[in-house]
Amino acid sequence: MTEQSNGQGLSEDHKAALAEGRAQGRAVRRYLEALEAHRPRRGRKRTPDTMRKRLLRIEEELADADPLRRLQLVQERLNLLDEIANAESKVDIDALERDFVNAARTYSERKGISYAAWRELGVPAATLRRAGISRGAITTA
Repeated sequence: MTEQSNGQGLSEDHKAALAEGRAQGRAVRRYLEALEAHRPRRGRKRTPDTMRKRLLRIEEELADADPLRRLQLVQERLNLLDEIANAESKVDIDALERDFVNAARTYSERKGISYAAWRELGVPAATLRRAGISRGAITTA
């Protein structure tokens, strides 16, 4: 193994650039995950309270359910428990967005990510504007 391949021969600038790239990737990933988790859903909005009421009904239904229905109810219960945990977790979307805005332009340029790709994932146009990513910008990998 050479010095270069095991990381010992990297300059401090190179190490700093790698660390910056990892930080940018984290900021982008966290923001996109938050957008996905908090994306508006169609239909009536479910609250943790309505989900808890459904959990109680599931428990009642489980007692008399046949095995196939019981399987479906158990899965619904697991899904609801996850959904309640996500709904009750406090995500500071503003802080995640600030970090995204600071990282997104350089990340886009480095990875060749277009404005259209960001928009398709649900990143608001105003957020991209603040990040310095415009519709006409050409990014290169």
